[in-house]
Amino acid sequence: MSEVVLEAQVRTNIGKTLNKVRNEGKIPGVYYSRGEENITIAATPLSLRSLIYTTNTHIINLKLDNGVTKTCILRDVQFDPVSDKPIHFDLLGIKENETLTVQIPVMLKGTPKGVKDGGTLQHVMRFVRVSCLPKYIPEHIELDVTELGMNHTIHVRDVKLENVTILDNEAGTIVAVIPPTVIKEETPGAEAAAPAAAEPEVIAKGKKPVEGEETK
Repeated sequence: MSEVVLEAQVRTNIGKTLNKVRNEGKIPGVYYSRGEENITIAATPLSLRSLIYTTNTHIINLKLDNGVTKTCILRDVQFDPVSDKPIHFDLLGIKENETLTVQIPVMLKGTPKGVKDGGTLQHVMRFVRVSCLPKYIPEHIELDVTELGMNHTIHVRDVKLENVTILDNEAGTIVAVIPPTVIKEETPGAEAAAPAAAEPEVIAKGKKPVEGEETK
C-alpha cells in the first residue's frame, strides 16, 4: 500500500467555530487512536484532495505543525449536502501490530459478455469491509468481470485476499449482469376481438310455459 504525506495544523482554540475554520480556507478534522487523546486539526482542501478523491486506500503519514507525526488512515469524510464539498474529516491512528477494520474500494475491470449481449451491469457493493494488520491493507480490490455472462453474479465469497479477513456477509452481491427489461405490448385490435358481453336475459311476464305445452 502506498503512503501519502498529509500536513495539518493543530487547532488549539477549540472554542473557534468550525465555520470560521472553513472561512479561512481549511477543512476541520480530528485524529483519534485507541489509548490516545484526540487531536483537533485542520488541513487545506488541496492537501486532502489525493486522499478524498481516489479509488485507493492509503496509509497516511500525518505531519502536524507542532512537530508531531502520526501514522493513520482516512476513516470518514463529511460532505456539504448542497455544494458536495468536504466539510470535516476523521483520521484513525494505526499501530503496526494492531488489527483494524477498514473499507476497501472495489474496482471493476473489463466489459462483461452479458453487457455485450444486451444486459446491464449492476455494481452493488462499491466497498468491502475487511479486518487485517496495517501492512496487509490492500489499496483496492480489482475484479475482472470480462467473463461475466447474463444473470451471472460475483458474491463476497468469491473474493480471495491473503492475510485479510472479509467481514461482509459472504452471500452479498458485489456485481451482477441482469437481462434487459422486456415490456409486453398489447396486440392491436385485441379489444375489438374480445367476445361481446352477454346480453341480459329478458324475463317475460305471465305464466311460464310448461315444456311440451302449446303456447297461446
